Amino acid sequence: MVKVGLLVRLEAKPGKEQAVAEFLRGGLPLVEDEPATLTWYGIQLGPSTFGIFDTFPDEAGRKAHLGGKVAAALMASADDLFSAPPTIEMVDILASKGA
Repeated sequence: MVKVGLLVRLEAKPGKEQAVAEFLRGGLPLVEDEPATLTWYGIQLGPSTFGIFDTFPDEAGRKAHLGGKVAAALMASADDLFSAPPTIEMVDILASKGA
């Protein structure tokens, strides 16, 4: 059952929009090996605004993801790709359909 999630907001540096989109597309294979990451979405909110939304069954799953490969890659790429540090919000899932 889905109980918690993460909402990560990313603002691309000018000219880095395509690189951020490719970074997000490349993140999918990394999270496929995380059994507690129930859903994972790389999203685009505007011309230079991107994000990640993912869900977990519990706090342990969320913590495991935050210590995983995607989070490490995100932080390693932050200075090159983003105009500001990623904004990471912990969310509680109130209702869901699916996973």
